[in-house]
Amino acid sequence: MFMTVKQAAEKWSLSDRRIRVLCAEGKISGAYQEGRGWKIPVDAVKPADGRYKSKESILSQIDRKKAELDNRRPLTEGEAARLNEEFLVEYTYNSNAIEGNTLTLRETDLVLRGLTINQKPLKDHLEAVAHKEAFDFVRELVRNNTPVSESIIKQLHYLVLADKKDDRGQYRRVPVRIMGAQHEPVQPYLIQSKMEQLLLDYTASNEHIVTKLAGFHIEFERIHPFIDGNGRTGRLLVNLELMKAGYPPIDIKFTDRIAYYNAFDACHPKGDPAAMESLFAGYINARLDFYLNILRNNQSGTE
Repeated sequence: MFMTVKQAAEKWSLSDRRIRVLCAEGKISGAYQEGRGWKIPVDAVKPADGRYKSKESILSQIDRKKAELDNRRPLTEGEAARLNEEFLVEYTYNSNAIEGNTLTLRETDLVLRGLTINQKPLKDHLEAVAHKEAFDFVRELVRNNTPVSESIIKQLHYLVLADKKDDRGQYRRVPVRIMGAQHEPVQPYLIQSKMEQLLLDYTASNEHIVTKLAGFHIEFERIHPFIDGNGRTGRLLVNLELMKAGYPPIDIKFTDRIAYYNAFDACHPKGDPAAMESLFAGYINARLDFYLNILRNNQSGTE
């Protein structure tokens, strides 16, 4: 769902011109130009004004908003189901589109409802349905508070990779290269030990969940344990851990894919996950705002 420049300006108490500048500078996550206008996600967070020093770091904002969310009356089962359905369609579209799937957002919605899109590859249909099933599995793992493990990662990948049955849930056995990336995935004989170490380091870390997941995601994609489906599986793992920690899931937009790719490259060769941390933090902050606005409006409506 999207809003216009005028609607965003009214919501954030900014001028129409300032909103257009922020869109053009890429500072509104998920915004894209359509004709002469801009389409802005309704759950986009108001960008921090770079002309002023922020007194509160984004991680502190996230902590504060998470505490408020925990203390507020939860959504009803029906309300939560409706929001989850809307999120799932957009999440499936964006995560698959980042990997080259050609279904539009509307087409993804129709496919998830059981329809077939003419002149679109069967592979694209299978990927959409598979991603939904994988996210349903993630929600089941969250309900059971299941620890992340190699077995869970392989099960998740098995669901994601619907079109390559022989490779589902199996670590790759051949070297691979990622076109345009500044790093080269590890050799196949190192995958097992690298994955074991990744999970040990993640479990032992006492860092903020955002910092911790940014580093985990970068290292997982650097290892590139599977022949295909690493990106989708990696993003599902991020949401698994966020949701287990009580945060709403995030949806990295197809329109933000360049910033997403650049966050990986920024980590090499220095190993600094700051760019990915910033990207994740922006999305988490926006999702917290989205839920809090709903709950605040619900509360004010009952007073």
